[in-house]
Amino acid sequence: MTDARGVLIVAGPTASGKTDLAIALAKRFDAEIVSADSRQIYRGMPLGTAAPSPEQLAAAPHHLIGFLNPHERYSAARFSADATEAIRQIHARGKRAIVAGGTGFYIRALTGAVDLAPQLDESVRARLAHEGRVHDAEFLYEWLSLRDKRRAGMLQPNDTYRVLRALEVAIAPHASVRSEPLRSLVTEGIPFAKVFLQIDAAELERRIERRTGAMLDGGLLEEAERIGADAVAASAVGYPQALAYLRGWSTHQELRSTLVRATRRYAKRQAAWFRSEPDTIWTEAAAVERTAREILGWV
Repeated sequence: MTDARGVLIVAGPTASGKTDLAIALAKRFDAEIVSADSRQIYRGMPLGTAAPSPEQLAAAPHHLIGFLNPHERYSAARFSADATEAIRQIHARGKRAIVAGGTGFYIRALTGAVDLAPQLDESVRARLAHEGRVHDAEFLYEWLSLRDKRRAGMLQPNDTYRVLRALEVAIAPHASVRSEPLRSLVTEGIPFAKVFLQIDAAELERRIERRTGAMLDGGLLEEAERIGADAVAASAVGYPQALAYLRGWSTHQELRSTLVRATRRYAKRQAAWFRSEPDTIWTEAAAVERTAREILGWV
């Protein structure tokens, strides 16, 4: 049975047009948008994170955009709880909800396809914090792979923060892990349809080139300098490259080339992630509206 209050999840590679599509669908279906982007959550980083512009934010209600200090950590467990609560409130207002973003682990958590422990033994966390300072990302990922191969397969090897969090789950005494389930669409009984936007490779390349130019022209270097290298959010694509340029490690042309290359690689990783996601519908943007009507019963 379809439910007009279900959730439409619009994922896709960076620069695929998720934001504009979500806004168009929100207008068509009287919906509000919940972001599923692990960098757009941070304040003061609109260029490097390609956050919605003020005009886009005014075109449709948005949630979980620019609310966190760039130095503060955020987890998939916290995102799932926050997003689920935002969706509950949207439905309470008689509106529909659209989740839009490209952070696969966040979407996996929200759809109940991963177990996350929100709180673990502090002694284990302290030990792992020390290990994280001593060892590189490759060592930590191999350690996780030995202890929990399935969980390691959900993460990027260089995502040290989430690798350490997963190691907490893998090595913590069972008694120290809280047993309550992660709050998600599944635990709330909310139906959803999940789509991944297909886009021609040449067109995506052109969009990445245009976005890179717009970021540099708009002040990415100044934004990166203001955020600083020590911010949690500074690991997002664009900031390491910009900071390297500011330190004199590259020319402006090299900066532009490395930005395009890093963004292209990120888009490929996003596509690879969602190929393994269950129940994901790969479709062109023009067909997403039909998916919402047929699967969720939206009219």
